[in-house]
Formats: sequence, structure tokens, C-alpha cells
Amino acid sequence: MSTVTTPFPANSSHELGVPGAAASERVARLCAQTALFMRDHVLSLVSHDLRSPLNAIHSWAYVLERKVDGADATAQRALAGIRSGVEQQVQLLESIVDTTRAETKSLALKRERFELRPLVDTTVMDVRDMLAQPRGVRLMLETPLAAEQLDGDRERLAAALWLMLTFATEASAPDSIVTLETRADTSMWHATATYTAALDALGDAALPHLLENFARRQACEPREAGRIAWVLALCKRVAEAHDGAFEQGEFAQGQPAKLSLRVPLNAG
Repeated sequence: MSTVTTPFPANSSHELGVPGAAASERVARLCAQTALFMRDHVLSLVSHDLRSPLNAIHSWAYVLERKVDGADATAQRALAGIRSGVEQQVQLLESIVDTTRAETKSLALKRERFELRPLVDTTVMDVRDMLAQPRGVRLMLETPLAAEQLDGDRERLAAALWLMLTFATEASAPDSIVTLETRADTSMWHATATYTAALDALGDAALPHLLENFARRQACEPREAGRIAWVLALCKRVAEAHDGAFEQGEFAQGQPAKLSLRVPLNAG
């Protein structure tokens, strides 16, 4: 099947499905979901990244205890204070951070079989109308999709695709192009958003934005290998809940960048 390239330029008059007021309401809901998943992702990182040094401090405290004179009351009080402080921090992680995350840690899915092409077309149009057009960014859709179907949570997957395109648009300079390439093979749906990274565009107050300022600033910071920008947590959680995967490629000023999503067509 041949690939169809569909341009969605800033001056396009083509409209799909959702009227303006309803589209605005849906985008507001998607922005709120993005912020919620980012919060949970940050809490997860805090819980993970703090436990390792706390465990190390706790272990070294016991090592020091065997080396320090047991008759030295001051040293013993200091060691007891270290252990007590570590235990308090662990309890805070468990009672506040982990408890807060518990409500959304497992992502419930409402599975149904649906056609991919309408989801893709509507999502591209939402991003074009609400963000790309006001910023002067062109959206290009390259796809051979026709009547292929996927068994999954349509709303969650639409949210993940929307966020991919929204982030790519936010991170693109005016008059640039964001391309969505999407296809389905025998077992998997693939969606890749490509763009030229413009880090300054993320923080440009003169441009329209949908993502939170804090999220856009953090996306420009260096990332550890394998980690994604916090704001893209929704994409990762939705992909993994479907036994799929989400990846964010290198993100450097003026360089090509990619966001990739792949999801099985059928439930495992």
C-alpha cells in the first residue's frame, strides 16, 4: 500500500469532526491530563532517586558505628541522629510520595476495537487548529493507513498522539515543519513525529503555548540516558499500559528530533 502525504498548512481550511468549542474543551482536558501524568512521573523519579542515597547513608552509618568508640556519647548521638533522619525521610517518601502516586500508578484501559485513520486525522487537526496554525508551523501527515484497526483504549492513545504532536510543535520554530509518519504492520501500530528542535521556541513568550512553562523549561535540560522529558510521561505510560513503547530521541538546538510510539494492534 502506498503512503499518502497530506499537508496541514497554516492556511488550510480543511476541518474534521470536532467543532471549535468542543475542540477547545478537549484540548483543555488533554492539557490537564498531561500535567497530572507529569506530576506522577516527577514523584516516581523523586521516590527512586532519593532512595539510593538514603540507603547508602544508612549503610555507612552502620559502618561508622563499628569504627567509632562506643563510649563516645557524642559520636553515638550523631550516628543515632543520622539513622533517625534517614528513617524519617524514607517514611515521608512512603506516606506522601508513594501514597500520592498510588491513585494513578496503575492505568486503567477501556479497550475497544477502532480504526486508526480517523483517530490520526482528528488528532492532527486538533493540534493544527489549536497550536500549529497560530504558531505558523506546518503539519505533514505521511501514512498508508486506510481501514486498519487496533484493540486498545482509543481515548488514551489519542491523548498520547496529541501530546507527541503538541510537544513537537511547541519545540519548533515558526515556518518550520512537523511530520507525523504512521503505519501499521502485521502486529504493531507505529507513529513517529519528526521536527527540527528549536529550544528557544519552547520558552518564547511571544508564541502561543499549550504546555506549562515549567514543563517546557525542564524539557530543555540535559537528560540521562533512556529518560524522557517529564512532560511526555503520558505518552510513556499509555504506551506501556498497551504493552508498547515510547521513545524520545536526541534533543539539540537546530538538530532533527523524533518522538516514537509503537503499540500492538491486538491485546496480549
